[in-house]
Amino acid sequence: MSTLSQTKNGRIDVRTSRAVKQLLQEAARTKHKNVSEFLLDAGVAAANLALADRRAFELSDDQWLEFQQALDRPVQSKPRLARLLNEPGLLD
Repeated sequence: MSTLSQTKNGRIDVRTSRAVKQLLQEAARTKHKNVSEFLLDAGVAAANLALADRRAFELSDDQWLEFQQALDRPVQSKPRLARLLNEPGLLD
């Protein structure tokens, strides 16, 4: 997802040390970008990676069949799990 092709109507402010700012400027120059473009591209890539397993997952045909079979199985009583979920936790 290119940050250049999207309408920019929001702002994100970041405070950092002089050393980190210089590092980001140097890295941005190596990619022929300004610091904002560099940070935005890196941030979008990191966000997509962090959210990837929450948005979609891919299965082979065999894995999909196994997944469907697991979903179709009748529900089984799990007394130990029920007891665990009903016990107070560390933060309760």
